Amino acid sequence: MVRYFVTAALAVLLSVTLVRADAPKCGPGSLCPASAPCCSQYGQCGVGAYCLGGCDPLFSHQLDSCVVAPVCKSADYTLKSLDDVMSIDKYLGDSSSINWVSQGQPVVYNNALLLTMAQDTVGTLLASTHYVWYGKISAKMTTSQGQGVVTAFIMMSDVKDEIDFEFIGVDIEHAQSNYYSQGVTNYHNEENLTVSNTVENVHEYTIDWQPDTLTWSIDGNVMRTLKRSDTWNATANRFDYPQTPSRIMLSLWPAGLSTNDIGTVNWAGGLINWNSPYMQNGYYYAMVQEVSLQCYDPPSGANITGKNSYVYNNEAGTNNTVAIVDETEILASFYATGENPSYNPNAVVSGSKSSAASAPTQSVETVPGMSGGGNRGGDPVSSASASAGEATGTASVAAGESAATGSAAAQATASGGFSQGGGNAAGSGASALKTEGRVLGGSVLAICVAVLGLLVI
Repeated sequence: MVRYFVTAALAVLLSVTLVRADAPKCGPGSLCPASAPCCSQYGQCGVGAYCLGGCDPLFSHQLDSCVVAPVCKSADYTLKSLDDVMSIDKYLGDSSSINWVSQGQPVVYNNALLLTMAQDTVGTLLASTHYVWYGKISAKMTTSQGQGVVTAFIMMSDVKDEIDFEFIGVDIEHAQSNYYSQGVTNYHNEENLTVSNTVENVHEYTIDWQPDTLTWSIDGNVMRTLKRSDTWNATANRFDYPQTPSRIMLSLWPAGLSTNDIGTVNWAGGLINWNSPYMQNGYYYAMVQEVSLQCYDPPSGANITGKNSYVYNNEAGTNNTVAIVDETEILASFYATGENPSYNPNAVVSGSKSSAASAPTQSVETVPGMSGGGNRGGDPVSSASASAGEATGTASVAAGESAATGSAAAQATASGGFSQGGGNAAGSGASALKTEGRVLGGSVLAICVAVLGLLVI
């Protein structure tokens, strides 16, 4: 099957230089090298956080380059504080201690979390550390408002299966529902669901994802149902149905940037207004009160040899290539990978003293997408480039660069960032370059390929 691949310019972190021009890329027909084996959702190779949530095993150096994905854990997450949230540049894979990873600037307010988007930033993303392989997922939330502003609640797998609720800031009476299989763009997948004022009213949005059916519900009312049997793709000889372990993702991002594709801007209702009356305290915001998750049993016939993690055993990246194993992995440093999770170039040998002279000198990408929002059609993203001199959970950057953090001051400029929005529907205008491989479309385009454009030029 043909794969579409979008390239885009590389964004710049505030106070951070451009990523190394020789940073390896990954995507259709281009696997990551052994030296930077993990293919991030941004289409760039690295180590450390590149190998955690969002690491695409199909474009990585090998299937086990990505860290194993923690299995589903039923829970009710009342998001009243940041105690259960860790910035992506500090998380090394211990899902037993942290349930959410953040990019951007989440803020605690009135027993809830705000996903914020200040001027010249690209918003905020929360992603679960545990994966879901079928389950009932609900989020009680409000959305942001204004042209160019998009709020999203989605499920996203590492091989780009996707289930969406999206909210356009100029239409507060509808939720857009959508789905994709391995990023394959189908312009007919999107349906609008009617709902009362999404900004003023807290609604409960529910995705009930089963092996054979998928439903979207609002406040307990089923609004849409998809049958797996109706998604057969005779050309690809498989079902175009979301079917692989996915993370829960909640986000606020600026689709209406002048740097975005005109179709993306039009879909979002126009260019974003950074002096909008809908901004409070200097930022747009969406509120998330609670996320609840009921895990379902693995599908019939699943390959189960353990109970801790999901792994892929075949490059097809389909339902029958997922296995559940006992293996667990926590990275020893931001230079470790799924192939070598215990690697730490700064570990001190017992009885010796560490010194700058003994630190490795190589430079490698360790923390992808340190910005905070995204775009619908493949706009730029950032990556914190780090030398091997880090000794803590936060990768230290190469000489001349500043450490990236989750604070608003360190969010990327509005020219880029990670993405997590919905599909590239006909009106989105996200362009695509045909190349050998699978199709990467919609929000998947925005999520996974951003860094290549500038590097290729």
